Amino acid sequence: MQASQQHSCSVMASRVYHQVKQEIEPYCFPQFPTIDRSLCYSDSSHGSHFSVKNSHEHYCTLESSSANGSYTVYNSSSTVSFSPNGSPMSQQESHSYPSGLHHSPDNTYGSPISGSCITDDASDLRDKLRELETVMLGPDSDIIDSTTSPEMDSWRLVMDAISRGDLKQVLVSCAKAVSDNDLLMAQWLMDELRRMVSVSGEPIQRLGAYMLEGLVARLASSGSSIYKALRCKEPASADLLSYMHILYEVCPYFKFGYMSANGAIAEAMKDEDRVHIIDFQIAQGSQWVTLIQAFAARPGGPPYIRITGIDDSTSAYARGGGLNIVGKRLSKLAEHFKVPFEFHAAAMSGCEVEQEHLRVRPGEALAVNFAFMLHHMPDESVSTENHRDRLLRLVKSLSPKVVTLVEQESNTNTSSFFPRFRETLNYYTAMFESIDMTLPREHKERINVEQHCLARDVVNIIACEGPERVERHELLGKWRSRFRMAGFTPYPLSSLVNATIKTLLDNYCDKYRLEERDGALYLGWMNRDLVASCAWK
Repeated sequence: MQASQQHSCSVMASRVYHQVKQEIEPYCFPQFPTIDRSLCYSDSSHGSHFSVKNSHEHYCTLESSSANGSYTVYNSSSTVSFSPNGSPMSQQESHSYPSGLHHSPDNTYGSPISGSCITDDASDLRDKLRELETVMLGPDSDIIDSTTSPEMDSWRLVMDAISRGDLKQVLVSCAKAVSDNDLLMAQWLMDELRRMVSVSGEPIQRLGAYMLEGLVARLASSGSSIYKALRCKEPASADLLSYMHILYEVCPYFKFGYMSANGAIAEAMKDEDRVHIIDFQIAQGSQWVTLIQAFAARPGGPPYIRITGIDDSTSAYARGGGLNIVGKRLSKLAEHFKVPFEFHAAAMSGCEVEQEHLRVRPGEALAVNFAFMLHHMPDESVSTENHRDRLLRLVKSLSPKVVTLVEQESNTNTSSFFPRFRETLNYYTAMFESIDMTLPREHKERINVEQHCLARDVVNIIACEGPERVERHELLGKWRSRFRMAGFTPYPLSSLVNATIKTLLDNYCDKYRLEERDGALYLGWMNRDLVASCAWK
């Protein structure tokens, strides 16, 4: 039954992906987080490089220099690359071995036998641990209940996880070693993990490859460099849009967010003649295609619509040009549907936005859209400027009729490294599992989709700290507190919107679930909430 269900989901995904949207496609592309070209290194001497190759070759190479050599294993310019089966390994491992080292015939992931003092054989390691215990405690140490030692408990847990092939537990143990600055344990577990992960394997193996990359980068103090490489070096903008389009079609997360936000705006503006929408991360502008169509069909005629699109100018890379491209697409669409329309571009980061950039006019009903954007704004834990709350206070001062919020339901903002790692592991496990059900594993672009649309965020969350860690998600409960402190009150979502989204989910696997709680909508995969949407006034 499970195989049949997965086959039907894959057929569905293929049908959705290849469906031609003749009336809409000329006007827009799917809206996604965009590429920050300003982070790119133009000088190869900075040591950052990223390339994408055929999946049958070494899949990608990420070169970055460690910051200060504090971690002796990675105290020089190093490379994180993937073996033919996708497991990360360092440059030294993949290119330079002492003659005494060899590849084990049982090593199917292409990683070499470690040259460290820790053996790779599990039973041999137990014997060595026992020898060490005997030397330290004497020959009668067997009468001592060693279960009282937390260190021995930890070793037993790790060895048991490795012997069972429990990749998730080994990842957690490695992260704990990194958190505790136990470099010997961390390096040994990284060697073990390289044999277990693969960008072309099961969902946990694929996610594990990117989480291992983040752990390696964290120890090498190269997380920022790798994140920049993932964001900048590859792929070409046209390819990136293709990968985003695939993810947009096979997973309902973004459609859910845009539909719920548009529904709240349409409901709030149903009797308005002049509507001004401020979108704080407009990207490709595709969120507004369906809303313009809905306004065109409104009884009594459409309102005059003005959209202010805010986006960092470096997002031009993914668009293939500046915000004027978005304005032209939406203007052409509005003209086709006979909707009076005006577009205003504000090419800047949300951190730079002030009231004068928004050009609010008297007599216009104002809607503000925060879709997958606010978690990129630094809060009080990062900067005294606290742009996250500053923007909310600024928007409230404009007296908007409705403000929409769509965010990932995850807690990675102020958490310390180890709990943040576990949260990221749990969240993205659900994400990768959902992709696995709708995008066939043999799909030639699946690795590109996961690598360029998801992996960079995973690496940033795990490897970076301070201002360099820009992926800072919060749970909806925390967002509620911020909105209330800024003076907002909840705006209830329409039951019609909820019904429409339920219809959307009928086109996807039945493991997706939609739940309405406390005036907000949650989209989840099985028992894990992934995206939350709500509205305020």
